[in-house]
Amino acid sequence: MIRRQRLAAGLGALLAALAAGLAFPAGAVADETTAMAPKVDLVIDVSGSMRAKDIDGQSRMAAAKQAFNEVLDATPEEVQLGIRTLGANYPGDDRKTGCKDTAQLYPVGPLNRTEAKTAVATLTPTGWTPIGPALLKAADDLQGGEGSKRIVLISDGEDTCAPLDPCEVAREIAAKGIGLTIDTLGLVPNAKMRMQLSCIAEATGGTYTSVEHTDELTDRVNQLVDRAADPVVVPVATEGAAECAKAPTLKSGLYTDREEFGQERWYRVDVKSGQELRAAVSVAADRAVSPDYGVLLRAVTAHGREIVRGEAAGTGRTDVISTGLRYPKADSDDENAPAETVCLQVTHSFAAAAGVKATPGLPLELTVDVVDGPSDASDVASFGLGRGWWLLGALIVAGFLAGLVWGWLSRWRVAVWRTN
Repeated sequence: MIRRQRLAAGLGALLAALAAGLAFPAGAVADETTAMAPKVDLVIDVSGSMRAKDIDGQSRMAAAKQAFNEVLDATPEEVQLGIRTLGANYPGDDRKTGCKDTAQLYPVGPLNRTEAKTAVATLTPTGWTPIGPALLKAADDLQGGEGSKRIVLISDGEDTCAPLDPCEVAREIAAKGIGLTIDTLGLVPNAKMRMQLSCIAEATGGTYTSVEHTDELTDRVNQLVDRAADPVVVPVATEGAAECAKAPTLKSGLYTDREEFGQERWYRVDVKSGQELRAAVSVAADRAVSPDYGVLLRAVTAHGREIVRGEAAGTGRTDVISTGLRYPKADSDDENAPAETVCLQVTHSFAAAAGVKATPGLPLELTVDVVDGPSDASDVASFGLGRGWWLLGALIVAGFLAGLVWGWLSRWRVAVWRTN
């Protein structure tokens, strides 16, 4: 009897040890996955000005709630998302108290969509606009982990709690080197708000977007949340030249620069035979500009002959305008053929509004990608229909044969009818 009890106890201990051995690795994997999870903190302005009804016939707060609900439905599973408010709780006139009014509405972590939506539904425009304090607290919300960290700030007004300047706060956050990006969205912006939100975003390598419609707000927040789940790509600062001969030579990558009004920027890219150059540029208006503008991206040979161009125009509905181009270089039988130097020229037609400083230049973002080009035999996409050419050819042949058969049957039926 004692031997049986000892045997049972030993077997139980063995099973427990095996279970623990299997559980610890799984826990370690789960912890590693959590540590690498991207984090996003949505910071929403709930100050009294959010009552204004000037977004698609509804209040700014109602538009923000609608956008948040759609964003929460579309948030990727791997993203840990939180929501922080500013100006949501204190309705009084005491500035010192109002400038502390920021709270975590929903903690950063695995998203429970129902709980998050319920929390958003309780928001009512209330008090002050302490953007600086809210950003500091949001940075604390995102502490820990090795994944990407992003704050998305949505506001309809300037900070009302200076001297804690939110732009200086953003620079302070960037100086910590924690890899945190702040993107800003301005609801029905004015010049001062645009300048402040642009400065906040620029300090951390983020983006600023002005929003005047609910669908624009939803789309932009969705893009930023999705971007958090993508691998972080840090743009490389470069400085284009006034002419191709003096331009820097760029390799595949993401680059940032500034271009002043009425100027152009040149960059050089080496493209070998059999390769394809793909380039795209975005220029952002970080200050008040005229409502009509455009951007032009040209690929030019070293001798000045234009190869291909991409261009786009805007009418003031967005602060960012983008275009791109592709240039496939034909394959060569000579394996030692030298690379061709392609000059990229960036020009924009933004014009500063009256009284607006022209310097520094507008920020631009240039993407360069040099890849192996498709072979001539398989690159049917160059005709504009891709692999659909095969289907189109088959349909043409089938239609021709069907027409012949139908014509022959029609003539035979007419002949039989005449005979009878």
